[in-house]
Amino acid sequence: MERAKESLQLTSEESESVARLTVAPHRVGIDSSFFEDFILKGIRVDRVEPGLVTCTYKDRNGKLCAGAIANLVDEVGGAVVHVEGLPMNVSVDMSISFLSTAKLDDELELTARVLGQRGGYSGTSVLVRNKATGELVAEGRHSLFGKHASKL
Repeated sequence: MERAKESLQLTSEESESVARLTVAPHRVGIDSSFFEDFILKGIRVDRVEPGLVTCTYKDRNGKLCAGAIANLVDEVGGAVVHVEGLPMNVSVDMSISFLSTAKLDDELELTARVLGQRGGYSGTSVLVRNKATGELVAEGRHSLFGKHASKL
């Protein structure tokens, strides 16, 4: 247990870096959150059609970790079923197959499609490709649920 605690200790440089962070309180529905700003930085939406979103992500800090790719699948998979003016759907389940890695300065192309919808439940598929080589980096399946008030 002590080794685990030691591994979580910050160096003085890391501690100073964290102390300099300014994170304003999140105002739901008004501002984007720190998370949304952080994870969505670098995404450029290329095409939007009913049931389809294609966007590009460029990483400047090295290889994308599995968590970053999972966040992209979550955000882009949710965007393809989002209806403007309604609350975002909630992720119920994600399954991601990691097939290769993305390297420094790789430009990634993400394509999300709606697989189907039934009631408040939606299923999406997200493909993450290396834009230059066409190599598939990851394939994600994303299930979401949103209970929205009737318009009647």
